[in-house]
Amino acid sequence: MQHLFAPWRFVYVSNADSPGECIFCTAARSDADTLTVIRGERAFALLNRFPYTSGHTMVAPYAHLADLGDFDLATLTEMMSLAQKVVGALQSAYRPHGFNLGFNLGEAAGAGIADHLHMHIVPRWRGDTNFMTVNADVRVLPEDLDETCTKLRRAMGVTGA
Repeated sequence: MQHLFAPWRFVYVSNADSPGECIFCTAARSDADTLTVIRGERAFALLNRFPYTSGHTMVAPYAHLADLGDFDLATLTEMMSLAQKVVGALQSAYRPHGFNLGFNLGEAAGAGIADHLHMHIVPRWRGDTNFMTVNADVRVLPEDLDETCTKLRRAMGVTGA
């Protein structure tokens, strides 16, 4: 088995354990500088500041809980509804060839922020992996995160966020 290393993610993962507020709790209170793309009554979606690909979005509940079993059906339903809207907006704005959607439950499963449940939505394109990440510790993203946020909000009909 071959191993590919992504040391560029270390800053993101190591900051998750630093004292300070949870990024999802901060974003739950304010859209300022959080790249929040859409809000519901129980959950919201925001762009990942350290994306795997352009449009990498996360859906999180407002409640600061880690265990999937602690959430009521209404919250989980809204999270899936928001995920459906985000996927539709990404399809419309970027035309990816596919998507990875999922939860990393617990640090051992890869959760960078293990104490606040969140779902990742990662658009994928054929051939979207390249030598830059492996050889140069660099991700090549063709668009600024603020522009991505604006496009997704527009594709979902979100105004004033």
